Amino acid sequence: MDYKKLLDELVSVIIKENGSDLHLSADCCPAIRVHGSLFFLKKMPVLSGADILNITTEILTPKYKGIFLERKEIDFSYEAGQARFRGNCFFSQGSVGISLRLIPKKIKTLAELSLPPILEDFAQKQQGFFLVVGPIGHGKSTTLAALIEIINQNRAAHIITIEDPVEYVFERKKSIVDQREIKTDTKDFPTALRSSFRQDADVLMIGEMRGIETIATSVTAAETGHLVLSTLHTNNAAQTIDRIIGVFPALQQSQIRLQLAGSLLGVFSQRLIPRISGGVIPAYELLINNTATANLIREARTYEIPNVIETGSKEGMVSLNKSLAELTRLGEITAENARKYSIRARELEKMF
Repeated sequence: MDYKKLLDELVSVIIKENGSDLHLSADCCPAIRVHGSLFFLKKMPVLSGADILNITTEILTPKYKGIFLERKEIDFSYEAGQARFRGNCFFSQGSVGISLRLIPKKIKTLAELSLPPILEDFAQKQQGFFLVVGPIGHGKSTTLAALIEIINQNRAAHIITIEDPVEYVFERKKSIVDQREIKTDTKDFPTALRSSFRQDADVLMIGEMRGIETIATSVTAAETGHLVLSTLHTNNAAQTIDRIIGVFPALQQSQIRLQLAGSLLGVFSQRLIPRISGGVIPAYELLINNTATANLIREARTYEIPNVIETGSKEGMVSLNKSLAELTRLGEITAENARKYSIRARELEKMF
C-alpha cells in the first residue's frame, strides 16, 4: 500500500468535508469528526495494525518514531501540503492508533471566531496571567492564537510560545515570535519557562499548564513583568482557580492565593456548540479579576465567583448561561443544546 498517497487522500477528504479530526484505528476504516460528530469513511480501506504502524513512518521523524516505540505514545505536529495537524500516536491492545487534529493555516480574528471584542483588552496588557479554559477540542488553542496574533500585528514585543507540539505557526510582523516545541527545541515546560527569564521575553504563551513547577513559574512570570497566556482543561473560572491552588501543598496555598489574586487578569471559559445553520459557535464565560474577584481568591471563597460574574456585566463579565440564552434567543443554537452544555441548567431555564 502507498501510505503517503493514502494520507494525502485522507487529508483531502478532511479539508473537503470541513472536518476537525482524523482517526486511524486497527481493523477499522478511517474516521473523521465533522462539527462534533464522527463519520466512518467506508469507501476507504480497512487498516490493519501493521498498516497504521507503517503510516507512523510517514508522519513521524526517525527520532520521534524511536520515542514513540519506547514510550508507547507521543504528541507531534505533521504537515501535508497546505494542511497542518496536531497529532498523537498511541498503542491500544498492542496495535497502533493515530489521532490528527487539523490546525488551520489562517489565524482567525476574534470577530471571525464569534468571540467577544473585550478579549482584545487582555492582549493589550503588559503583564499578568490570562487563562483560556474548557474541555478538550473546544477551541482553546484557536482563541490563544487569535490573541497572540493581535499582539503580533500591533506592537513590537518578544513573544515566546512553549508548546507540545507547536500548533499555529505565526508569521513575524511587528513582533518577534519564537515558537519552542517540547522534545525538539527544549526538554520540557519548566525548563523552557525558566530559560524565558533570560531571553528578554515580553509575552509567554504556554500551551498547557502541566504540573506544579509550570504553574508556579508561570505565576511568577506574570508578577515580574510578563504577559502570560495559557490553557487548562477545566469547566469554569471558579474551578480553574481551585485547580491551580489545589496543585500546591497545603502550606503553600495561602502564598499562591496571594500571588494569583495579584497577577490574574481573567479567565475565559468556552464551549463550541452546534449551530442551527451548520458548523459550531462558541458559548463562553468571562471572569475579570477586579477587586471583588481578588478578595474572593485571597479569602478562599471561590464558590462565590459565579455571583461576581453575574453582577459584573457592566465591566464585561459574562456567565455561560447568559451566553447560551443569548445564542438561543438569536436562533444560533437550539434550547436543547443550550441545556446540554449548561453547567447550571435549572438557572438557565429561568432565562428562556
